[in-house]
Amino acid sequence: MRIIAGRWRSRQVAVPAIEGLRPTPDRVRQTLFDWLQHFWAGQGQDLSGMRVLDAFAGSGALGFEAASRGASHVSFLEQHPLASQMLARHIASFQAAHLQLISGHALRIMERLNRGVERFDLVLLDPPFASQLHLPAAQLAIPLLSEAGLLYVESDQSWDEHLRMANEPARELLTHAFMVLRQAKAGSVHYHLLQKNSA
Repeated sequence: MRIIAGRWRSRQVAVPAIEGLRPTPDRVRQTLFDWLQHFWAGQGQDLSGMRVLDAFAGSGALGFEAASRGASHVSFLEQHPLASQMLARHIASFQAAHLQLISGHALRIMERLNRGVERFDLVLLDPPFASQLHLPAAQLAIPLLSEAGLLYVESDQSWDEHLRMANEPARELLTHAFMVLRQAKAGSVHYHLLQKNSA
């Protein structure tokens, strides 16, 4: 996997051979950061000052891209031991103090983070497609996001399909918590950029 742009442009990041691990494709990553460039007007492709949470980090493709483009802090959450070890090696090789790895189950870590004061401008959610963790993670992201913070969701289903399958309380909560800014599809991958409703 290669970083597309920023201070670490073209740097290669090894991806561990883990069943079900899918680094976000270059085309999708480029589109996501084009969206961010639009909504964070004046930043260009630079995310200077932004705090980012890469839950279900896997290869770290999204988090490393954000860090390369100027994010002031990126926290990676990863449960799989091999992926976590690989992320730790990459973070050490970047020699960047603003990159943080927290090993463990993403939902439990997000619950713990919610009890603190740390908030993020962007939360990246790309759990394994078969895990059915997209909506639980999105609910936990609500209090973690700064006012009008952004949530990225990558899935094998559209956001509307996820909401249709949700129970009524979850559907009502998420419908009121977020508005969809952008959504697209590349092959079987649906990806979305949502904004937290400040109200």
